[in-house]
Amino acid sequence: MNYTPPFQISAKAISMIAEISALIERYAIRMERHDALRLRKANKIKTIQASLAIEGNTLTESQVTNILDGKKVVAPLREIQEVKNAIATYDLAPKLDPFLVQDLLKAHGVMMSALVEGPGRFRHGGVGVFAGKEVVHMAPPAKRVPVLIAALFDWLKKAEDHLLIRSCVFHYEFEFIHPFADGNGRMGRLWQSLILARLHPVFQYLPVESMVHDNQQEYYEAINASTANTNSGIFIDFMLNEILQSLKTHQGMAWETDGGVSGALTGGVNEVLAFIKNTPGCRANGIASALDIPLRSIQRYLGQLKDENKIEFRGAPRNGGYYPRGDK
Repeated sequence: MNYTPPFQISAKAISMIAEISALIERYAIRMERHDALRLRKANKIKTIQASLAIEGNTLTESQVTNILDGKKVVAPLREIQEVKNAIATYDLAPKLDPFLVQDLLKAHGVMMSALVEGPGRFRHGGVGVFAGKEVVHMAPPAKRVPVLIAALFDWLKKAEDHLLIRSCVFHYEFEFIHPFADGNGRMGRLWQSLILARLHPVFQYLPVESMVHDNQQEYYEAINASTANTNSGIFIDFMLNEILQSLKTHQGMAWETDGGVSGALTGGVNEVLAFIKNTPGCRANGIASALDIPLRSIQRYLGQLKDENKIEFRGAPRNGGYYPRGDK
């Protein structure tokens, strides 16, 4: 198959890709110092609640947490089932290959278990997307779905476009095809997150589901505008901007070693102190390189921290390093 979805890459998109690529590495350095397991659980809860809320599920993050922990929750049975299915699907996610159609079907089978007839199978009838009683999109005939999805996956795997672009194009085309009788929205968002995780593991903590939840109206407008233009360029710009803004918002967050979110950093001084706590014995040039902060600024921050008795230098000038004060 040599199918190529119609899309245009704007100058804005190229600029955003460059900025996203730079921010990913800086974000990843910060993430390396945190409690990954606890953050992953917190992220899973936020992701599941956000993705299902877009589809009308009313359960809160607290209720999702209780279900995840095996506690009883008083809520509509279907909504509880949706959460349980989503938990099972996200547990399965590390084993899913985003370039394989059979893994898409496997994931849908888990996500929609006990919610629809024939979970894990493509639809057999026509479907449309409605705004009230108005049809805003009529999906391709059911008999074309297997061929269209196979062609889309083939393109996703073989195309040479940047993976950021491919993830956005795939997301749009998936929603356009609407391959399942139900669950297309949550599957499309999940699959873009899986594709992005192949670009960098940091996207485990910046899922598409949460981005879309915060800007649902703009999300649907971008899809509809791309459909009207017969190419996904507008949707690409929208999603890249969501990714970029999410990175900008989260890169300044500081997580303490107990996994709790402490809030935004008040400056480079706190970032340096956190690095020393997690990497005792480090030296100024190593801190500057790891945090991508000029050495002169690092030396200024170190001086301030020493004046505040928060750190101390141990050892000889040539081979010593900085430690949190009181850490013996």
